[in-house]
Amino acid sequence: MSKASDDARGAVTASWFVVFLKGVCMGAADAVPGVSGGTIALVTGVYERLIAAVTAVSPGRIVDVLGGVTPGGRADAVAALREMDVRFLLALGAGIAAAVVSITRVVHVGITDFPVPTFGFFFGLIAASAWVLFSEVEVDTPGRIGAAVAGFVFAFVVSGQAASSLGTSAPVTFVAGAIAISAMILPGISGSLLLILLGQYEYMTGTLKAFVDGLIGLVLGGPVAPVVESGVVVTAFMLGALVGLFTVAHAVRWALEHYREPTLAFLVALIVGALRAPVESTANQLAELGRTWTTEGYVVFAVAAVFGAVAVLLVDRYAGLAEIDDEEPETEDAAARSVD
Repeated sequence: MSKASDDARGAVTASWFVVFLKGVCMGAADAVPGVSGGTIALVTGVYERLIAAVTAVSPGRIVDVLGGVTPGGRADAVAALREMDVRFLLALGAGIAAAVVSITRVVHVGITDFPVPTFGFFFGLIAASAWVLFSEVEVDTPGRIGAAVAGFVFAFVVSGQAASSLGTSAPVTFVAGAIAISAMILPGISGSLLLILLGQYEYMTGTLKAFVDGLIGLVLGGPVAPVVESGVVVTAFMLGALVGLFTVAHAVRWALEHYREPTLAFLVALIVGALRAPVESTANQLAELGRTWTTEGYVVFAVAAVFGAVAVLLVDRYAGLAEIDDEEPETEDAAARSVD
């Protein structure tokens, strides 16, 4: 192989690694409630390409890819893969998955053993996100006021006992995955926040941890049962996420393009109403540990909230958290470009 070919291969490998690292940043943001993966996609410059790649996925192109198993359909399959920018999606998705798996393990320990500072930190993340995003909203018409009230009431009610009544069945997990994935498309809303809102965050972080532990144990000669048990839940969530990526995410994008201000008013109010969720979650976890709120607990919660708020404000100062993109997505031809 020539030196020029080696250099080109090395450049492509390096560029895909950069995309992977950007995925890691997106996954890290979505693993905790606060700054969303969509915001990080904007900051790192991959948001428009992500939108273009996702919207390029269609039933027709999927059929073309499946037809690649036959010699006559390989050309169409390769063309469809390029149009959907699959290499980009795989590199970015691998980074997101790596970050989510590693960070949620730490977060789950914090939730179960140190609920007050953990949920306090989350409270600060959510509150500061709402404050920052408020600069994007003008609630000055009856329609926008109505959307804001609806968003707040919905989130406040669901964040209470209504969330726990949803349970943890496979259909609920599927729907949770479909809703949470919209955060990858929508800057400003964290997928983890949506899971907390639905009362599924602690359950999913614990299940994902159990699944990874089960896989490690299986490699070391352990039983298959733990992998299967937690794997069913993880699979249901991932299937929901795939469906949501091409349904819920498209619906949210459409709403932003056609009814931008009412949609933003609803979403920001949703974040404000969701502030009840970390407080309720703290109380529930303390009850499971046989403890109750104390004066010291309130102080710890407040201090942790300040740290969380400062983290979001720093991101906003240096990265522009509130810059919610409202430009038209790139064309499919742009989505199909290779990484230079």
